[in-house]
Amino acid sequence: MIEVPERLDELNRFFDERRWSDGLPVVPSTRERVERMLRQTRRAPEETIARIAPVFGAATVERIAINAVLAGCHPEVLPVLIAVAEAIAAPEFQLQSIQATTHPVAVWIIINGAVAGRLGVNGGGNCLGPGTWANATLGRALRLILQNIGGALPGDMDRATQGQPGKYTFCCAENEAENPWEPLHVERGFAPDCSTVTVVGAAGTVNMNSHAKDAGDLLRVIADTMAFPVGIDYVYGGEPWLVLSPEHAHVLKRDGLSKAGVKHRLWNESRLAAHRLAAKDFGRTQNARRAELGEIAPDSLLPISVRPQDIGIIVAGSAGTHSVYVPAFGGISRSVTREVSS
Repeated sequence: MIEVPERLDELNRFFDERRWSDGLPVVPSTRERVERMLRQTRRAPEETIARIAPVFGAATVERIAINAVLAGCHPEVLPVLIAVAEAIAAPEFQLQSIQATTHPVAVWIIINGAVAGRLGVNGGGNCLGPGTWANATLGRALRLILQNIGGALPGDMDRATQGQPGKYTFCCAENEAENPWEPLHVERGFAPDCSTVTVVGAAGTVNMNSHAKDAGDLLRVIADTMAFPVGIDYVYGGEPWLVLSPEHAHVLKRDGLSKAGVKHRLWNESRLAAHRLAAKDFGRTQNARRAELGEIAPDSLLPISVRPQDIGIIVAGSAGTHSVYVPAFGGISRSVTREVSS
C-alpha cells in the first residue's frame, strides 16, 4: 500500500511521473475497489497466474486486479483477464519477443462464448473501435499488465519504432450469431458452451472494402491484399488473420466454401513472388524458410504461412462490405486460446 494524492489530477500526475499509467487517466486502485474485483474469482489473491516477460514479474490475481481497476474495468471481467494472463505466458506466444521488439506488434484479445455477451464485449459494429466499455477497458488492462508487471516500458524494454494505436487497447468478441461457420473456440477444440480468450500478436489492421458478390472474386482481392512484401509473415511463415464481415462471410458460405476451404484458397492465392522482397529480406527468407521450402529462387512463390490452417479467421462487425486483414508477428508468435473459468 502506498499513499497517493487525493485529488484526481494530482494522482494521475503522480502515476504518470512513476510510469505506472499508459498516458491516459487512471482509476485509483483503492483497497475497496481491488477487493470488490477479487470477489469475482475463487482463486487466492496471492496466487501467481503467470510470469510476464520481459522482466518475468509475477502476475498474481491481486496484481491483475489492481491493473484492471486502473484501466477502469468492471469487477466481473477479472476471470477473463486471468485467462488472458495465462495465454500470453504460453511458450508458443513468445511474449518476450513481442514485448521487446522494434516491431509495432500489439496483443489482440478475441473473446468467444457466453462470457462475451454477459460482459457486453462487442463483436458487432465498430468492434475494433471506440464506444464499448468492456472492449476498451479489457484491452487497456492487458496493456497495463504488460507494462506494470511485465516491465515493457515504452522507449525502455518496449523498443517499438513507432508502435500502433492497438497497443493502447485491442479487444473484441466474435460475432457468433452472424457466423455461418463454427466459431473460433469450437474450431480450436472447445465445446460450444465454453467461454474462451484468444491472444494474437497483431501487426495492425488493414481495411478491405469490396462489393464482390462472387466468392472467387472476393477471395482474389483479399489474397492480393495479404501479399505485400514488407510484412514479415512471408519472411518466416506467419499466422495472418482475417476479420470477415458477416456480409463477406455469407458470400463465401453461399458459394459452398467451408472455413477450411477459405483458408486453403487464400493460402494458394496469396503466394508472393520472392523477387518482390527487398534484397536483404530475400536473404533473410532464404535462411529462415530453407528447411521448409528448400532453396528459394527469385521466381519462387512464397506461401504466407507454413500451412493453410495457420491462417486465422473470425467473423465480426455489422452490416457493410468491409473486412479487416490483420498481419501478424511473422512466424515468431503463435496465437493461444484459453478457457475462462472463475
